Amino acid sequence: MSKILLMNAGSSSVKWKLFELENEEVVAKGEVERIALPNSNFEIKYGKEVYQENIDNLQYEAAAKLIIDKIIELKIATLEEIKAVGHRIVAGGEEFTQATEMTSDNIAKLEELEDFAPLHNPMEVKYIKLMQNVMPNTPQYAVFDSKFFLDIPEYNAIYSLPYSITKEYKIRRYGEHGISHTYLTKEAAKMLNKPVDKLKLVTLHLGSGSSLAAIKDGKAYDTSMGFTPLTGVTMGTRAGDLDPALVPYLMKKLNLNAEEVVELFNEKSGLLGVSELSSDMRDLSANADKPQVKLAMDIFVNRIVKYAGSFFTELNGVDAIVFAGGIGENNPWLREEIVKKLEVLGVKIDSNLNQSVKEGIISPKDAKIKTLLIPTNEELEMVRQIKEVF
Repeated sequence: MSKILLMNAGSSSVKWKLFELENEEVVAKGEVERIALPNSNFEIKYGKEVYQENIDNLQYEAAAKLIIDKIIELKIATLEEIKAVGHRIVAGGEEFTQATEMTSDNIAKLEELEDFAPLHNPMEVKYIKLMQNVMPNTPQYAVFDSKFFLDIPEYNAIYSLPYSITKEYKIRRYGEHGISHTYLTKEAAKMLNKPVDKLKLVTLHLGSGSSLAAIKDGKAYDTSMGFTPLTGVTMGTRAGDLDPALVPYLMKKLNLNAEEVVELFNEKSGLLGVSELSSDMRDLSANADKPQVKLAMDIFVNRIVKYAGSFFTELNGVDAIVFAGGIGENNPWLREEIVKKLEVLGVKIDSNLNQSVKEGIISPKDAKIKTLLIPTNEELEMVRQIKEVF
């Protein structure tokens, strides 16, 4: 059967899933961790089987080849059965409006968008090229998080800069997690038994990177993230919204250049920066009795509530609020804290359902605004978008 291989590359790891094209089921999945570090870990799960191997300092090129070699060696699929490789790309700017085959021309266009997501796009482009080398006869497709947010009305999309500068340099909110927000919108429509184009939602993708989206008539109306994934709510290591005048101020005080200040905002701030303990909500939850850790968690909740509340008013009411992402799906306490602070808007949560339900409606039956828990599935949404253009 025909298959699609999906790749999600990070700075020191790569995750992948192999889908059957027709029935959209996962055939196998795997991860390579600690790339280019001692004791790199290579793992594949297929059926009830698990294959693992530790290799010191496994490099990106070797990891890409090993993934394909093992898929073939373990008889999970032949090279001919893999009809396409898909890559999640954070920033496609206004250039890419759908899943797109990555020809040399399109890769060159994508490289020009590096500034829109400097922590993500360069690595994603690198892995497209690596997979082209490993599988030269297999088309490579990019699926863009930014695509979903191109529908945002201009008054929400742009900043209050001189309009000529905005247009010349294509400065606007591009958002992130658009693939996830797309999937959540479609699944919420099914769960609520309501047409997508009649739906108003606030979707919360909460993880190490977090973003909220306002959904009106099934399309993006607003988002917490901006020109890059730095802005919005407090995140694992990202500061979220802050005064841009802090850039020159910290350049002077800390003797840093502008790029180093932005690196501070991106990699050393957020939950990690405030708590000075960890960027991982699980670690923070286990140490919530420490004042600085509690402060970080309170800030995280506060910023989410601010955005969610503003989106409620922008949309003039909503049908539901949707929780997803690593934190949103696995932290009942956090969901309850957020909903309690939004009760004034009519949102409710059922404590028992919140603790027991893994996917579904977690609000009381009489709630006018439903609270939904939907484990996101970005990979499945990517497969569907590739199939539309394949």
